[in-house]
Amino acid sequence: MGTPGKVIKCKAAVLWEQKKPFSIEEIEVAPPKAKEVRIKILATGICRTDDHVIKGAMVSKFPVIVGHEATGVVESIGEGVTTVKPGDKVIPLFLPQCRECNVCRNPDGNLCIRSDVTGRGVLADGTTRFTCKGKPVYHFINTSTFTEYTVVDESSVAKIDDSAPPEKVCLIGCGFSTGYGAAVKTAKVAPGSTCVVFGLGGVGLSVIMGCKSAGASRIIGIDLNKDKFEKAVAVGATECLSPKDCPKPISEVLSEMTGNTVDYTFEVIGRLETMVDALASCHMNYGTSVVVGAPPSAKMLTCDPMLLFTGRTWKGCVFGGWKSRDDVPKLVTDFLAKKFDLDQLITHVLPFKKINEGFELLYSGQ
Repeated sequence: MGTPGKVIKCKAAVLWEQKKPFSIEEIEVAPPKAKEVRIKILATGICRTDDHVIKGAMVSKFPVIVGHEATGVVESIGEGVTTVKPGDKVIPLFLPQCRECNVCRNPDGNLCIRSDVTGRGVLADGTTRFTCKGKPVYHFINTSTFTEYTVVDESSVAKIDDSAPPEKVCLIGCGFSTGYGAAVKTAKVAPGSTCVVFGLGGVGLSVIMGCKSAGASRIIGIDLNKDKFEKAVAVGATECLSPKDCPKPISEVLSEMTGNTVDYTFEVIGRLETMVDALASCHMNYGTSVVVGAPPSAKMLTCDPMLLFTGRTWKGCVFGGWKSRDDVPKLVTDFLAKKFDLDQLITHVLPFKKINEGFELLYSGQ
């Protein structure tokens, strides 16, 4: 490609400050240092977590390049990189897998110590690879995919099957894997069970797909926006309801609807009130409720401890419980084997320069 070892000038969507639209800028992307990989981005999805940075619900330094759900091709590698090579098709990972920390070594762990959940905005060596107008631009959760080129640590990249369509499998980088894994890996949904999913966005739909694939017999979708019901039923929901139509608390409505048999509930919105509603909605003794939606930072949750004392299980779930570098390639292979359909999750395909329009579509619920 003639670019290895050189600074690449390219277009990126830069957020200069909170609550402002993206600005398409020419940036410089430095070559990868040791144990780093520079990637040409082919396709990227828009996720509500990116919006959390714009709105200030998630901590970040500015200016920043967000985006974390993408497919790309390795352009060049730094010294000591052994798991990918130039030309490989890859998915950048917002959840790294160093394979060395105690979390990575635990069979049930996936929140690697190298995860940047605190908004440090730099790579492992403490510096950034992006500059714009002479200023450093910060990274976002190890990925930064709203740019034509990005640099990530080797622990934050997974090599995938070369035949995978980039504009579809990019969703495996976050939204699909998070929802699908919440059902099949974190909750371990049992065949014949009853599941309730709060929030029918892309991740909520992916939870439904996971519940269906695990053999749940009843899957109830909950959302204030009834326009989302048709799609939810198309991917596997057996019925849907809006809390606006319920004369009493949603937990009571669900108990009556199901004869008090809700085994699993999933909160896929990130609102404190619905987290408690979801917990109260699963069976008081053997129910499991999974928090999937990213909660707002610096907020405290209060609930009646009796909800847990009676035997319920309340679980959190990061990236569907998957070990990123090990499991993302397998999920791509499963997609190619038609084990699930990502087309259902794609509503619009836009050119990069229309990224602000993409976020308007997100805000309007489309």
